[in-house]
Amino acid sequence: MSTDLVARTLIREARPEDDGAIGELLVDAYITQYAKKLPEVVYSEERKAFLRDVASRRKVCTLLVAELDGEIVGTVALYPPGAPGSESWLPRTADLRALATSVRVHGKGLAQPLLAETEVLARRWGLDAITLHVRRGATGVARMYERRGYQRTPAGDIDRPEVYLEAFILPLK
Repeated sequence: MSTDLVARTLIREARPEDDGAIGELLVDAYITQYAKKLPEVVYSEERKAFLRDVASRRKVCTLLVAELDGEIVGTVALYPPGAPGSESWLPRTADLRALATSVRVHGKGLAQPLLAETEVLARRWGLDAITLHVRRGATGVARMYERRGYQRTPAGDIDRPEVYLEAFILPLK
């Protein structure tokens, strides 16, 4: 972890004027990182459009950004229980989605303060846990969450025709 870089990063709630930068960061990060680690994964134009539609997600969840020297270099979404778009399978749990860091700072530890802030937020909401899903085969991503205390929970897996998503949970109580 680059402690200097992390120390200089501000974690804050996203604002409407951040939507374009967040959308492009998501598309770029997902395409670039999956191309390296899972070359068989192809992002359709429909999926890219979904990633860029930050304004719609901001209406139903809390979007956080990591800002470094005035530039958005990371983002994550936390959906409250029952929110449209949440994939949580348990009551009283937040659903974490769309964690990404800019390709230029990938691997520098900026995901950690974003994740820490989601945990603060979920506790403030009085929730029992945070859930999330990881694409099967993205073992490095899964290990990052497991190091943070997330536990693999097959009962929450989602099997879609285009992707198998493995479920994880972070108990907060």
